Formats: sequence, structure tokens, C-alpha cells
Amino acid sequence: MAKLIIFSAPSGAGKSTLVRFLLSQGLNLQFSISATSRMPRGEERDGVEYHFLSPAAFRARIANNEFLEYEEVYRDKFYGTLKSEVDRILSEGKNVVFDVDCVGGLNIKKIYGKKALSIFIMPPSVEVLRERLEKRGTDTPQVIENRLAKSEYEMSFAPRFDVTVCNDDYDRAKMEILKLVTDFIEE
Repeated sequence: MAKLIIFSAPSGAGKSTLVRFLLSQGLNLQFSISATSRMPRGEERDGVEYHFLSPAAFRARIANNEFLEYEEVYRDKFYGTLKSEVDRILSEGKNVVFDVDCVGGLNIKKIYGKKALSIFIMPPSVEVLRERLEKRGTDTPQVIENRLAKSEYEMSFAPRFDVTVCNDDYDRAKMEILKLVTDFIEE
């Protein structure tokens, strides 16, 4: 039976890097591509990085109850997980991997229960988070401050996840995640 693995973390905790590692390990995993109403950035392509929808199309899908979870992050900037994307992956007999915000991750866990494993990636500290976000060089100082303020709120959700993994040592964290996920999908 296919299972679902949910990853959530504050921005800069290393979640996406850990998810990419996990997807490369031959565990019959497939990444659930989220939907968004924002415009593609750089080389992003529809159906690869995101399912790009207009705000009106996103709202229509909300009205049709087509999302497992969604959030309007900023006015007309929606992100969400389409039920059809998850159903497609499960119908192929693959395990689904999610990279979602904390509230969305907990909503997915509530829907799928024991078929889902929710993992919170905890940064070592807010100071390390700041260093990582600054080193990325992709955000303005104001955006970094906003992300840090939001990260404290997001970290308050960690106890509600099945497992919390501290990403203070990347090699240790990836081995811990590999073992957790391998054990879970082989249950």
C-alpha cells in the first residue's frame, strides 16, 4: 500500500535539500507538485516545479473542493495541494512526498492518518536560519526579517508532527530521514 510522507519546516531549515536527497534514494517516491497562483520565476515550468493557475482558476478549484489543503499567503497568491495530483501518484502505486507549510502538512496528516508520516525539519537556531537565508542571496533584508518572524510561529507547530528532525548536521539529518522514511514505507 502506498504511503504519504509530509515535510514541513521554516524557510531556510534545509527541507528542500533533504527532500531532494530522499527522492534520489530509489524508494518508489514521487514528489507532489503543488499548485500556485503566482507567476513562474526564471526557468520554472508548469507541471514541473508547480501547477501554475490564475487566481481566478485557483479560487474556482477551491470552490469545487479540489484541494487537500491550500493557503492564500498574500493577496491573490495561493499555494495548495491538488487532490488529483495525490490521487494520480497513489494510483501509480508510488509513495507521495510533500514539501508543504506547517498548517497544510497537518491538514494532510489529518486526512490520511496512519497512511501518512509527518516530519518537521527543525533548524538548529534562529541565528543559523538567518545565516542560511542571508547566504542564499535570494531575498531582501526585509523579506529575510519576515521569514524569520514567520519561522518562530512555524516552529511552534513542531510538537504536532509525528517526528521532528533537527538539521544541525546535514549528513546526520539525511541519514535519520532516510531511516525514518524507509522504516515507514516498509511497515
